[in-house]
Amino acid sequence: MKSTLKKLLPFAVVGVISGATTVGTLQYFNHDSNTADQSYFTKSASDVTFAGMNSGAVGEDFVKAAKTTVPAVVTIKNYQSRTANRASEQDLFDFFFGDPFGGRGQQRQRQQQMPDNMPSGMGSGVIISPDGYIISNNHVVAGANKLEVVLSNKKSYIATLVGTDPNTDISLLKIEEKGLPYLNFANSDNIEVGQWVLAVGNPLGLNSTVTAGIVSAKGRGIGILSSQGKAANPIESFIQTDAAINPGNSGGALVNTNGDLIGINSAIQSTTGYYQGYGFAVPSNLARKIVEDIKKFGIVQRGFLGVQSLDLSNDMQVAAYNKDKKTNIKAGSGVYVTGFGDNSGAEDAGIKVGDVITKIDNTAITDFADLSIAIGSKRPGDKVMVTYVRNGKENTTTVTLKDQKGGTSTRTKADLSVTEKIGAEFDPLSERFKTDYGLNSGVVAKNVTEGSEIAKIGIVDNYIVIEINGKPVNSQKDVEKILDKYSGNVSVKFVDAYGQIYTRGFKMP
Repeated sequence: MKSTLKKLLPFAVVGVISGATTVGTLQYFNHDSNTADQSYFTKSASDVTFAGMNSGAVGEDFVKAAKTTVPAVVTIKNYQSRTANRASEQDLFDFFFGDPFGGRGQQRQRQQQMPDNMPSGMGSGVIISPDGYIISNNHVVAGANKLEVVLSNKKSYIATLVGTDPNTDISLLKIEEKGLPYLNFANSDNIEVGQWVLAVGNPLGLNSTVTAGIVSAKGRGIGILSSQGKAANPIESFIQTDAAINPGNSGGALVNTNGDLIGINSAIQSTTGYYQGYGFAVPSNLARKIVEDIKKFGIVQRGFLGVQSLDLSNDMQVAAYNKDKKTNIKAGSGVYVTGFGDNSGAEDAGIKVGDVITKIDNTAITDFADLSIAIGSKRPGDKVMVTYVRNGKENTTTVTLKDQKGGTSTRTKADLSVTEKIGAEFDPLSERFKTDYGLNSGVVAKNVTEGSEIAKIGIVDNYIVIEINGKPVNSQKDVEKILDKYSGNVSVKFVDAYGQIYTRGFKMP
């Protein structure tokens, strides 16, 4: 009897495994794969599909997602003038991926300066509509005087840059074509830690590369946009994944196993500049809001709560604040209000210094990243319910969000001031400085916005603008007077940090 059982046991095990495989396969083929909605910026179904533990089903899910995604992911080649900007000598991706040459990247670039017909950098992009709109990262397109888009079928186009947003590291491009493959936006609020995802892009010059991993964390704020970019008011609430991401993946797709877009790959955390286990993607809900704003209004509509704050989840930040202010605030969860900006909607709604914000519209706020995306995805005039703790008691109030000028309505490019349109502000030069350096006029550029018209011609913070359209400028009012209601080409004469004088131009937006 025992010998008979021994003979039958292997067949029983095989039968159990076979049955499990059959159930897993049947469940997979019963998944709803309907993607019939063809409208612009469509949301996919709100549910999130998970790859099952059955190895056969996992493989099939990955194949389906890869087949959907690869045709909609493109290569973006960034061409820059060799004399346009000294900063462009640094590889575009050194900012976001570090310099794998141990600080020798800039030296290498100077020694091996690329000819004009070679791209200065390359990244990825995702087609999001059949008529040729493409989403990518701001740092992929920064400083470009020409952008070339290459599809997975090797067909090439010159793209128009529709707009960018350094605060989220998102850009929107357009190529003239119809009937293109594209990806639907999924609801990134529904993703879960542990969910299978695929990263699709063109890393290290290897086109149409697909890697798989899981969502390893959500709501990550890593400080990369404020510390290494040009973001004045960064929104960081990244999706963290262990799907392999390398330089060139920037702007590519992070998708679920349906092939729906849940994020735009933006950065990795690495000591070498190459993949070491952590990649970060802008959530699709935020990315979609940014490109919708750019397409509809020409600019990003950003609502502000109007508070200065302390992230209670950051022990070091809390300790530094306590030392500086001689306070005894305890680290924990939430965002502590330390002050207010001008025209603050939060202050108008009754919030006070010392309150701890714990929820926005019933969404828990555990750290600054949570607050950043909860408010950063709203527009001026939107109302949000803010839950806060004061003296141990929970309270709620409704705050009307405002723009940085205190407005509560959306604006278009036509509503912008001259300095907002060209992307810089200007301080006057002292008479002593003019005398010492032999200048008859000049203003100092400050708060230069990455990707702006001023930035494109090579001007960065602290460069001196001498003339605009042949007229001397000595104050910001001079700049505004010359360019107010002006249309056409603008000529700018400026001095760089090395004392060299350039004349460059742009078309007034």
